[in-house]
Amino acid sequence: MLQFFGIDLLDLWRGRLSLRRISVLIGALMRQTGRSALAAVLDEAAEWSESEYLLARVSDALELSNFLFIKANSGEEAQDIPVPDPLPRPGQIEPEPEPVSYTHASTDEVVDFFTRMNSL
Repeated sequence: MLQFFGIDLLDLWRGRLSLRRISVLIGALMRQTGRSALAAVLDEAAEWSESEYLLARVSDALELSNFLFIKANSGEEAQDIPVPDPLPRPGQIEPEPEPVSYTHASTDEVVDFFTRMNSL
């Protein structure tokens, strides 16, 4: 409130500000900035407006389109290019690493395991 309107919230306890006035100012702040600073603190995804998310999607689609065009029109001997990464969004959880591949147990190992389990 102080940053946008120059109003100190302590004025509420000093008797110079009403709850109604605070409500009106918060509503005006939401319309003025297009997003809530409180929501941005509580949820990182609220840092971007809807327009910014749409622009990020357009950018990602354009990069992927360019990548596919280059791949489709490159010869067999052309240098391989990496698939473009999407733009990171606020509050987005990093993708989990690829799972570790395990080797399968041999038939003898499985038989041995169940033999030991039956003997217990």
